[in-house]
Amino acid sequence: MAVRIRLKRMGAKQDPFFRIVVSDSRSPRDGRFIEEIGYYNPAANNEVLKINADKALAWMRRGAQPSETVRALFKRQGLLERVKDRNRGPFF
Repeated sequence: MAVRIRLKRMGAKQDPFFRIVVSDSRSPRDGRFIEEIGYYNPAANNEVLKINADKALAWMRRGAQPSETVRALFKRQGLLERVKDRNRGPFF
């Protein structure tokens, strides 16, 4: 089973916000997921990004691959450097 960390779209029409979820890569974008690890609201006055870093790092150590958008969000939070600093090599 290929596991991905990706965004799940929520919210009203023209007013989206996103949950950062861990899911099977075969499931639909807004379908089943394994675990929710954060949220992202780009439409707020001050863009809101909250990620549970411990859960995200644990899933990436187990082999979960983040989508390109989630990878950019992780990079903004400094999570990618924390994964690479573990001497396990890059996951991406």
